[in-house]
Amino acid sequence: MPKTKTLKKLARTALSVLRRLDAYLPDPPAEPDWQHALAFRWQRTAQGGKLVALPRPHTFSLSRLAAVDAQMARLVANTEQFLQGKPANHVLLTGARGTGKSSLVKALLHEYAARGLRLIETDKDALAALPDLLALLAERAEKFIVFCDDLSFEDGEDGYKALKTALDGGLSRRADNVLVYATSNRRHLMPEFMDENGGHTGARGEVHQREAVEEKISLSDRFGLWLSFYPFDQEQYLQAVRLWLDDFALPFDDAVRAEALQWARMRGSRSGRTAYQFACDWAGRLSA
Repeated sequence: MPKTKTLKKLARTALSVLRRLDAYLPDPPAEPDWQHALAFRWQRTAQGGKLVALPRPHTFSLSRLAAVDAQMARLVANTEQFLQGKPANHVLLTGARGTGKSSLVKALLHEYAARGLRLIETDKDALAALPDLLALLAERAEKFIVFCDDLSFEDGEDGYKALKTALDGGLSRRADNVLVYATSNRRHLMPEFMDENGGHTGARGEVHQREAVEEKISLSDRFGLWLSFYPFDQEQYLQAVRLWLDDFALPFDDAVRAEALQWARMRGSRSGRTAYQFACDWAGRLSA
């Protein structure tokens, strides 16, 4: 009898502790709005990760983008293959800043959402939980592009290992309905040093230097398609200005041309991003 009382007391104590803990534990992540959302953000949590719907994704027509026709054709062809259930590659878009790398990926949602394409944005910090995301998407009918924008890693960061495995380094079969599209200003996504090209161990004393270099470039090698972007010349910049002004239903004339060139000189940059920023400023001034 005393033993029974002791067990009951322990059970009540355990139940009391569990109730108090439950008040501090987060609710399990809710199922995202698959029916209505076109874009999502993958966020890391203490339990792994959760998928959050984005009600107003930033997307626009591919026709709004200037001076990237060749890159656009390759990316569109790869995405079309993906949507048709044909083999397609993960894509790495690298090169000069502001030249349309991220915009190209965002515009794909505008073009192909009606055919079942969905876009999932993820930060570098959430890459460790990428296997959980792939498991969540595996049974869905939609086609998903996991979008890693402005991706790069510093020495000592381990997130790139999770991405390597997710791309094609793991034992499990690659998901047929998921591709990774990443943008970066670094072609190999990792910092590179002069002593790594000198044929010696360098100041840090790496014994097998070539193996260290191979490790750094192994991530970018897992992207089957590389697209390179280059700085705009003056005419490409003005073409981008003209297209963004069309988006604001504003004319492009000699006066606007002079203002746009002055804007680029002040910024020290001719790019699609600079063109968009000028168009926003110009439209705002005219509407004042």
